[in-house]
Amino acid sequence: MKTKSGTFVAVLSALGLLASCAQMSPLEAQNEQIHKAEKNAKTYVDHDKLAKQYQNVAKEMLVKAEEQKKLLQHYEEKSYLYGRQAQDKQSHALALVHKYEQTAEKDIKQAAFHRKMASELSKRDYAVPAEKQSEPGRESNVKAGFDSKDKI
Repeated sequence: MKTKSGTFVAVLSALGLLASCAQMSPLEAQNEQIHKAEKNAKTYVDHDKLAKQYQNVAKEMLVKAEEQKKLLQHYEEKSYLYGRQAQDKQSHALALVHKYEQTAEKDIKQAAFHRKMASELSKRDYAVPAEKQSEPGRESNVKAGFDSKDKI
């Protein structure tokens, strides 16, 4: 009895270790990169880049949703080919369509938010041209809203 429970624990811990070491999908890795960039976004350029990334992810999700819709249509039309598994395949494809569409909707909202942030930052003159960022003594004046060439 002890050997069976010991073997069970060993197998269970080995499976846990394998699952924790599993690679993330490219989409999960991309989302993690976006979230890191989102935390560090301070300028309008950062928010503009984030908006473009969210827009690209949303497009990918909509493409995947279309692929699943085509599969769903195929499963519905040719259900006789899949026997008992036909309904499972249909419900799985439908669930994926909903998941991808919801993710795309969230990403579109995030892209709109970051576009809005970028436009607000550029309107408030927080945007500094790249050639002026390297000027000495500019950093302290930029935070106060002054240019080093402006007279106080």
